Amino acid sequence: MNKITNGKNLATSNASGTVDPMIDQLMKQVGERVRKAREIKGIPRRALSDASGVSPRYLAQLESGEGNISIGLLMRVATALDFRIEWLVGPDDPWTSESLRLVDLYQSANADVRAKVQHLLNTPTPNNQRAQRICLVGLRGAGKSTLGKRVSAELGLSFVELNSEIEDQSGMPVNEVMALYGQEGYRKLEAQALERIISTHSRLVLAVAGGIVAEPETYSTLLRHFHTIWIKASPQEHMDRVRAQGDTRPMAGNPEAMEQLRSILTSREILYDRAHAQLDTSGQTIDASLQGLLQIAHQFTNAETPK
Repeated sequence: MNKITNGKNLATSNASGTVDPMIDQLMKQVGERVRKAREIKGIPRRALSDASGVSPRYLAQLESGEGNISIGLLMRVATALDFRIEWLVGPDDPWTSESLRLVDLYQSANADVRAKVQHLLNTPTPNNQRAQRICLVGLRGAGKSTLGKRVSAELGLSFVELNSEIEDQSGMPVNEVMALYGQEGYRKLEAQALERIISTHSRLVLAVAGGIVAEPETYSTLLRHFHTIWIKASPQEHMDRVRAQGDTRPMAGNPEAMEQLRSILTSREILYDRAHAQLDTSGQTIDASLQGLLQIAHQFTNAETPK
């Protein structure tokens, strides 16, 4: 093996010719670790030279922090020392770092132990996973949008309606999505929009359509990643609020609309009850409901509830 003898300081200067302090510090670190590893193993510099193909003079410059070395040559030196190259250039001290020691233990463990470690490390605590995400669930007319906008402003969080995300994704109103793709197509877009929000937001208030709880996989995702609050009201108030918003469709040509609403609410109660908290807005003013919601949100996010 031809030995490398050129010990010029090739990369410690920048374009202006001045010494780059970051590179200079790295070279000193590498040199100190090479010297320490060699001394701990009791390897003379001449023996390391023979094993690595790097001349004793170049090694001396390297160990003193005065010489630069290519990645390829440094790999030769590390291999000759039976040392990992990342230990030479990484920020952790290879002789005292707890994290590097754990890496070694993990790499030497059998498959069963590794699987257990991965399971423990990949299992986030619920609060960490939910971050400062709050989701309001409940039937239409409960006040999710009205309260969501106000509580998000009080807490300094973004407010997002999932249906708006679906419309942005599909390029058409939700009613057209339903007409074109049906319930199944809408639910698929709903799940995709939810995943997109989770991946891009760690702090927000989200309002979702009332029927999301009937889709088991999507609702489970919601419960894992959001602090969920069931905004509830009496069936009559649900209906009155929808009509007050100018939407008469629930009653138009359907004298049994109220009974159907009661039936839907009854059938979904067990699902809504899986939410992490509840807020009953029946007979409450918006301001009173807002204060109740702020108290719940404060418990979830550790945000300061305004006086």
